Amino acid sequence: MKFSALVKAIIKKEGFKGTIDVSVVDDRTIRGLNKKFRGLDKPTDVLSFQLDETGFLGDVIISEETTRKNAKRYGVSYEAEFKRLVIHGVLHILCYDHGRKMRDAEALYSQL
Repeated sequence: MKFSALVKAIIKKEGFKGTIDVSVVDDRTIRGLNKKFRGLDKPTDVLSFQLDETGFLGDVIISEETTRKNAKRYGVSYEAEFKRLVIHGVLHILCYDHGRKMRDAEALYSQL
């Protein structure tokens, strides 16, 4: 499944309407965003920005460099780690917080 199709499938299954953009950036860019919006001066793997504008739900920003590092650390492929981050970011935009409900939804959508 292509990642755009995955995003659309999650939005539909969760009962939302609209789109979510996914962007891939480098560590420098995501570090700047992380510092500006979260006060953390370090790179991270994924950031989600909920916008809830007409037809547009938000943005998911993923660091390619950190995703590659994490894939290696966790012993998974880059594609598997990228998919996990897409799912995680989309779920945050759709009002999920970290916790059991998030983990259960991530497990469900990782099967798509």
